[in-house]
Amino acid sequence: MIPTAFDYLAPSTVDDAVRVLADAGEDAKVIAGGQSLVPVLRMRLAAPTTLVDLGRIAELRGIRDDGDALVIGAMTTHHDVRRDPLVATHTALLRAATDTVADPQVRHRGTFGGALAHADPAGDLLAPALALEAEMVVCGMDGRRAVAARDFFVDYFTTALRPDEILVEVRVPKHTGWGAHYEKFSRVAQAWSIVAVAAAVQAEDGVITQARVGLTNMSSVPVRAHAVEDALVGRPATVESIRAAAELAAEGTRPAGDGNADVAYRQHLARVLTTRALVTAVGA
Repeated sequence: MIPTAFDYLAPSTVDDAVRVLADAGEDAKVIAGGQSLVPVLRMRLAAPTTLVDLGRIAELRGIRDDGDALVIGAMTTHHDVRRDPLVATHTALLRAATDTVADPQVRHRGTFGGALAHADPAGDLLAPALALEAEMVVCGMDGRRAVAARDFFVDYFTTALRPDEILVEVRVPKHTGWGAHYEKFSRVAQAWSIVAVAAAVQAEDGVITQARVGLTNMSSVPVRAHAVEDALVGRPATVESIRAAAELAAEGTRPAGDGNADVAYRQHLARVLTTRALVTAVGA
């Protein structure tokens, strides 16, 4: 199939993008890398009257050090995120998760901000952003505002972005020296996650001092496994301690059942994958 007819606009600045998006109304769509939107357009699951392309806005690309956080431009590709030395040093969990996104072709076109704004609960970057307590900076006709990751993801494919707003950049607090791992289970290689776990752990003298655990595809939005985190802090960084804490991974989740996995199986996967992710993160 081919998409329905639409107007195409390609602004060169953030201010112009916001203005044309506001003028176009609620039937407009923003396109970043296009790796998620284009297939939807071709299947006519979306039929926007206007497509606003952010590809020419240079200020939306790049990664910079901003003191206690990294700032990642929304149009920075997955390829550039996974290769950036700042990401490897300060937010290793993002690099680990980005390594699992689709295939090299998609990673060269798909964008960090586009994946977050698409808000697919099976997407691999939502749970790491939540676990690392990232902050989304969005811009609209009323100016810029910051939205915490826990408030940004609202429901299936739904975010806190208003119709006239675009995601400009993502501020990710540094987790320098933390162990990190992203454990993903999918039906076939390079596919969407059936369940995945994003884990980042800080340990001192063999004792876990801080832990961040995010779950992918265990609800309509990414989920923090707070019960697991609380059970880990102050405990030895051992396989036994991790296994005990990981038994709590499914608490507070609302996974959907589908052709890939029923609810009970997804809950089982959450516990198993949480154990694996944490064991790898702490090097136990």
